[in-house]
Amino acid sequence: MMWMKLLVLSALALSAHAVPIFPADNGEDNMDFAEKYLKHFYNLTSTENPSFRRRHGGVMDKVKEMQKFFGLKVSGVLDSDTLKVMKKPRCGVPDGEQYTTYPGGLKWPTNSLTYRIENYTPDMSNSDVNKAIEKAFQVWSKVTPLKFTRLTSGTADIRISFGARDHGDFYPFDGPEGILAHAFAPAAGIGGDTHFDEDETFSAGSAGYNLFLVAAHEFGHALGLSHSQDPGALMYPIYSYTDTSNYALPRDDVRGIQSLYGPNPVTDPDPNTPPTTPNACDPNLVLDAITSLRGETMYFKDRFFWRQIPQNNQVEQHSIHYFWPELPSSIDAAYESQHSDRVFLFKGAQYWALFGYDVDQGFPQSIYNMGFPKNVKRIDAALHNENTGKTFFFVGNQYYSYDDSTQKMDKGFPRSIEGDFPGIGGKVDAAIEIRGFMYLYNGPRVFEYRFSSKRNIRVMNSNYNLC
Repeated sequence: MMWMKLLVLSALALSAHAVPIFPADNGEDNMDFAEKYLKHFYNLTSTENPSFRRRHGGVMDKVKEMQKFFGLKVSGVLDSDTLKVMKKPRCGVPDGEQYTTYPGGLKWPTNSLTYRIENYTPDMSNSDVNKAIEKAFQVWSKVTPLKFTRLTSGTADIRISFGARDHGDFYPFDGPEGILAHAFAPAAGIGGDTHFDEDETFSAGSAGYNLFLVAAHEFGHALGLSHSQDPGALMYPIYSYTDTSNYALPRDDVRGIQSLYGPNPVTDPDPNTPPTTPNACDPNLVLDAITSLRGETMYFKDRFFWRQIPQNNQVEQHSIHYFWPELPSSIDAAYESQHSDRVFLFKGAQYWALFGYDVDQGFPQSIYNMGFPKNVKRIDAALHNENTGKTFFFVGNQYYSYDDSTQKMDKGFPRSIEGDFPGIGGKVDAAIEIRGFMYLYNGPRVFEYRFSSKRNIRVMNSNYNLC
């Protein structure tokens, strides 16, 4: 029960290996790591004979459980994707089947709570720590009747402190690049208390770990929330940085906290609309961008993308910052050039290059370096044909043709989209070329054109291959 109350936000280094099943290199290390992970988060029970447990599927069953929670291919195989998720920054409470509150609906018996910051981190000024903590509590008070009052002395309901290694609660921190923080669920005594690992680097921005984001997540646990499978939720187990300037609590978290404490009685207390994670099965889905990446297909929407792997019928959904903290939170256009083995991502008047899942050095760069006129402020969609070496850029009701070999715009462009692609409606939101066919997305529809003749073959829903 105490373990269910303790919630640990872990920051674990990313694996550099891309290997099948149990890797030949560092295989035992990966297996040992996976077993420790599954013991912590999926209640893998220990036996005196680990080899017996491995042979009879104990570990594999728990791997499947973990893969199901994170929307990975459910195989029971400890593959590179599974290891990568295991080694992402995350919270250490055991993951459940669904987004829930704690068993028994643990919550505070009052809506008026106090908190006290008992010490400070040298990473930030005291005033910045105070602001981050106050803002983290406001995330929850804006959508509930909860009120938080800071005490500077005496005993508070929620005590906040920074400490390293063994810091007095029987759950020692593990040094740099390990556990970030932990919090206890609502209860008397230690309940609600939140501890941050002093061996980590906290900040008010994107460097290190953003204290506001870590604290807001932990305070959700301190108020009675468990985890969400929604990758856009604050209570998703894995940490990722997002812009905090106009932060609004995601809809999934709002539903969770209001199930415990009810809504804020004040009408429209927060001018920021709670963001909702896009649904791949929404019949009105409008994509931002689509691209291939070394055999995979990626569909971008808002601050998320769906990842479709040929060997896996299930589509994975992730936040963009989950894979690429350096990229903006939404993408306007994208395309892959197999010749250069790069994926190019566009946002506003800038673009980035990916080599595999790594962002190339020297980016972002200006789209005007590619020859776009200054009146082009953003690109709506991009489509690359490997056979011709041409890339079509769709801007408003026109499109440009770019020669990747000469790195220059083709003469005679821009041209009218409706003139060359009749029936599409004069605008393209996302585009991709697959085996000689162009797929041009306009609103909730996608038009399939034969590349050579630019003849429309059929019209489908934009999520025809996602849902």
